[in-house]
Amino acid sequence: MATSAVWQPSPETIKAARITAFSDWLGRERGLRFKDYDALWQWSVTELEAFWGAIWDWFDIPSVTPRERVLGSAAMPGASWFPGVSINYVEQVFRHATSERPAIVFRNEAGENRDLSWLELERQVGALAGTLRGMGVRKGDRVVAYLPNIPETVVAFLAVASIGAIWSACSPDMGKLAVLDRFRQIEPKVLIAVDGYRYGGKAYDRRELLREMLAELPSVGHVVLLPSLKPEAGAAGFHGAVTWDSATAGDVPLQPQHVPFDHPLWIVYSSGTTGLPKAIVHSQGGVMIEHLKALAFHLDIGPEDRFHWYSSTGWMMWNFQVGGLLVGSTICLFDGNPGHPDLSALWRFVGESGVTFFGAGAAFYASCQKADVEPNEVAELRALRGIGSTGSPLSPEGYQWLLDHVRSDIWINPISGGTDLVSAFIGGVPTLPVYLGEMQCRCLGAKIESFDDAGKAQVDEVGELVCSAPMPSMPLYFWNDPDNRRYRDSYFDVYPGIWRHGDWIRITPRGGAIIYGRSDATINRHGIRMGTSELYRAVEDLPEVLDSMVVDLEYLGKESYMPLFVVLRPGQDLTPDLTKLIRDRIRVALSARHVPNEIFQVAAIPRTLSGKKMELPIKKLLLGQPLEKSANPDTMANPESLAWYADFARRYLASAPA
Repeated sequence: MATSAVWQPSPETIKAARITAFSDWLGRERGLRFKDYDALWQWSVTELEAFWGAIWDWFDIPSVTPRERVLGSAAMPGASWFPGVSINYVEQVFRHATSERPAIVFRNEAGENRDLSWLELERQVGALAGTLRGMGVRKGDRVVAYLPNIPETVVAFLAVASIGAIWSACSPDMGKLAVLDRFRQIEPKVLIAVDGYRYGGKAYDRRELLREMLAELPSVGHVVLLPSLKPEAGAAGFHGAVTWDSATAGDVPLQPQHVPFDHPLWIVYSSGTTGLPKAIVHSQGGVMIEHLKALAFHLDIGPEDRFHWYSSTGWMMWNFQVGGLLVGSTICLFDGNPGHPDLSALWRFVGESGVTFFGAGAAFYASCQKADVEPNEVAELRALRGIGSTGSPLSPEGYQWLLDHVRSDIWINPISGGTDLVSAFIGGVPTLPVYLGEMQCRCLGAKIESFDDAGKAQVDEVGELVCSAPMPSMPLYFWNDPDNRRYRDSYFDVYPGIWRHGDWIRITPRGGAIIYGRSDATINRHGIRMGTSELYRAVEDLPEVLDSMVVDLEYLGKESYMPLFVVLRPGQDLTPDLTKLIRDRIRVALSARHVPNEIFQVAAIPRTLSGKKMELPIKKLLLGQPLEKSANPDTMANPESLAWYADFARRYLASAPA
């Protein structure tokens, strides 16, 4: 564990931080004073009603009915928050409307630039909401989107939420079966879709695929088509469809429909790489109050900020990005390949858009590091004060690269949470120091602990990440799961009444946290259990290695077999010397027990659309499960990579001892 901080907040930073203002307010208004962040966190997870009530009051959340109780029931699952209040997510957004700064700044990989003012955003939201009402959409109906990361998608979401309907989206780079696996579950009334998209310099026409999907979505009665790729075609070929321009024409006053706190806001989905994706339902109030807390206190953003987190609409970070509007920040959207025409593209967007807080997947920063990208040579980053990371653990070397190549005084703030709560359990605050490889703190209101095998909380030991108190943004339920069986099996199967998240975590003595990867993709060699991230750190630190994946095949009564797959730099081959170097690096960094049985050079590591390595699906494939039951290509970023692993699995299984 690092013993010295690589970043310390200045007195000016601490004084200006929103969490400092909140702490001062608690002292003045509630008579509560805390000596440090840990004391504040302890109060926030033990006095749930006092904490979340204070969050409500601090942000002055508008409700047409008075707030009386905070927590109707603390049961997990099934906690009941803020019974009796009547709110709307969109009302909180447009409290911040101003002519002084745009609501949305947009650029795509082709160089198109657009700003959307708060006034125009509100006009379009009101107009589209009116169109949807005219289509018969009412409170509780589902409206789905097949749209990229563009301003129109934000407009569509806010319009849907404003009338109390339920939003759900898929990115247009997802294949037909993946989309149908999601949308068929929820029986949408309206589909809002784009005719195609561009990625990596190529155009992808989605019109025929849309027609095929609509034939298998009988519940869809209306289509709003955005002819982005071929605007001259309009809605031709889609009988009864209306174009985006006609659906958002005119001036219809925005009239948010007030709904209960626990009214559904959106449905998001688990990855679905090995089965039908879970359709996870979150509430209007739960998402709103959680995102207000997370964005204001843990990312420290507000009205004067420009916030960009690179994402696609199929990843929960898009939902988190849109949450920036709740605190009045300008959200900066980038649509396209972050590596086109080169890995400097996103840094240029960050610089030219004046982004103050920038987030991306850890894999993006690792790719920049391997490609020798120099962010400060390609972009003016003086406005940037914070960098976030998620998706997978950011290695200590990744922290150091950001300090060395972005700015030595940049605040590095990785977060860890998930689609399940559409926010973060672990994150940062601008008032604490940063240590290499370590997230700064457990987030306020998130009672995160590391459990040992006996289910006891521990410090400075790797264990299961659990949340032992309810949070407002935990799912309401899963769609089509009437007895909550799938919901309970997903989070509460190991520790009844306590949320098990599925990650390995170590809580450090100073209150920080380190994630060691998924607990269902564990290396368990000779009784020594370890998350995969430590091995990846050791291997991918080698300049020859661009990417890697390890799979530990455990057998009852047999010796385990652990292959390592590596992607090497172009022109580099897996020579005996490099193989020995990789083995030696693992032996020194981890132990002799964790040296793989064999190492294979591959063209690509299979990844989900959100960039996560698909360790468990490949493990299932190598254990003999058919490819079609092991992985869903439509949910992958690089489905073409599966062919090699399927062939490898056939050869391995044919030669494996009985």
